[in-house]
Amino acid sequence: MAILVVVVLAVPAVTALGFLAPAWRRGMVWAGAASAAASLAVAIALAVAVVRGGPVTALGGLVRADALSAFLLVVISAVAVPATLATPGHFAAERAAGRATARTAARHGLLVHLFLAAMTLAVLAANLGLLWVSVEATTVVTAFLVGQSRTRTAVEAAWKYVVICSAGLALALLGTLLLGYAAGHAGGSLDLAGLAAGADGLDSGVTRIAVTLLVLGFGAKAGLAPLHAWLPDAHSQAPAPVSALMSGVLLAVAFYAVLRVKVVSDAALGTGFARGLLVVMALASLFVAATLLLAQRDYKRMLAYSSIEHLGLVSFGAAVGGPVATAAVLVHVLGHGLVKAVLFLGAGRVAQGTGTSRIDRVRGLAARGPVLAGCLGAGVLALAGMPPFSLFASELGLARAGFAGGLGWATALVLVLVLVVAAALAGHTTRMLLGEPPGGPGAARAPVTVPRATRVALAVPLVAAAVLGLWTGPLESLLHAAAASAGGGGW
Repeated sequence: MAILVVVVLAVPAVTALGFLAPAWRRGMVWAGAASAAASLAVAIALAVAVVRGGPVTALGGLVRADALSAFLLVVISAVAVPATLATPGHFAAERAAGRATARTAARHGLLVHLFLAAMTLAVLAANLGLLWVSVEATTVVTAFLVGQSRTRTAVEAAWKYVVICSAGLALALLGTLLLGYAAGHAGGSLDLAGLAAGADGLDSGVTRIAVTLLVLGFGAKAGLAPLHAWLPDAHSQAPAPVSALMSGVLLAVAFYAVLRVKVVSDAALGTGFARGLLVVMALASLFVAATLLLAQRDYKRMLAYSSIEHLGLVSFGAAVGGPVATAAVLVHVLGHGLVKAVLFLGAGRVAQGTGTSRIDRVRGLAARGPVLAGCLGAGVLALAGMPPFSLFASELGLARAGFAGGLGWATALVLVLVLVVAAALAGHTTRMLLGEPPGGPGAARAPVTVPRATRVALAVPLVAAAVLGLWTGPLESLLHAAAASAGGGGW
């Protein structure tokens, strides 16, 4: 089964090479979606193999897939499919408006598939050092995607993203070196399996500092407070398919690194240390998102702050720990990725159709683009945790686990902040979907059309999120095994 690990790594990398050849660029229009679909098929096959036969290693032990890695691979590919499927329609509109060229689209395809390859390597890395390198590689690649439009605002957002995330990852690098020092003195290495197995021999003082730096550093890349300020700017300025990938997958991949560190921390220091860090970061992130969403004027930034909220929920679930909370975290990661892909892709079409990202300049969208408005409305309901979508089930699981796990006060505060966020999202979105467009010259009244492929990219993830909320089906075995891996089992 090691061949599956190699294939899932190779697919996005080989696809990226196709965009380098000028003679192939015309034929690469739909290659991105085909590549993402192939990656999803291989990820599912790898997940089945891992659940049945245990972890798989390849490339001389550099990469390793257990159930948690396989689950994240499924999430990456599942979000990449709608993002890449909507990309040709996105660039057709950009080229028609004179904001992009065929060369821009080819460069975008190259960078997106390098981005996917880096995230794939991150979740398969068997060594904490290689995991850090892979996460840093995503920063380098996505910085060019964030600044792709080359406007002053986009370039500023790209630089802000690079500076803050690099500062956070510098902390993570220092934490990696300290953990390597502690492991070296205990006769081990930075191998994740070895760190988890030999955690009881690590120096507690050094490990405590290392874990703090690693959680803060990777937490910055996951968009958690206090190093969250890059996220609203970057997500609002990146092209819509890139925002879908960054919000739906990149944040989850960064938090995957936190989960791996937490396994080591719990074994070396007990569950209380990492729990305290994650609870503080979760509550801070939820508070930031709730307060800034109330007066938000830009719908792209509104979605970005919602990402901070949902990663705060994921952080809180990881802090609670245990099989129920961890399984709920994983379901939440997948559901959030699917729903947020729909919303960012839909927001991109709204921006192209209306020429604005301001909430107060978009009115009557239900009459001007009923398909788009319906998908956006359903997506916001899902994001707010309404049934039957999977985010309702995962948030319910997190709340039950929080009260049962001795964090009743924190769980109650989390629920209050989630209600505030849901009310803000519903209020802003309702004003965009209903009512008459603002009057006066230049008011946006033209129909907002959606290409056929983009309609599929909007509808299918919503259906998948609704099905996942009612029935986990074949994912159940993978969820149980992945939750065990995130709790220390299987490594």
